Amino acid sequence: QVQLVESGGGLVQPGGSLRLSCAASGRSISTYTMGWFRQAPGKEREFVGRISWSGLSTTYTDSVKGRFTISRDNAKNTMYLQMNSLKPEDTAVYYCAAKTSVTGLYDAWGQGTQVTVSS
Repeated sequence: QVQLVESGGGLVQPGGSLRLSCAASGRSISTYTMGWFRQAPGKEREFVGRISWSGLSTTYTDSVKGRFTISRDNAKNTMYLQMNSLKPEDTAVYYCAAKTSVTGLYDAWGQGTQVTVSS
């Protein structure tokens, strides 16, 4: 499978912004649907959003719609999550993932990066 590494997390105040990166290696992600997920302490992993292989189609969970934007640069083998108007409830470990096979499952995952939104 492709290897994925998230970066860009950190501490930010409510209303602030962060941009997360998901750098891929081992294989090209240019044909893969890519997704972002997050997991808060004591909570189940939650779908955040996804982007099609072409970058032309994106989908977001309602709680982040209008605030978060997923993009990708296939030439750089990287996907991004731009997070604006951050809220404390956005605090979580954020993971990127890829659908690399015909199963349609997210079968490649990064290690996660911590995002903490606090005043």
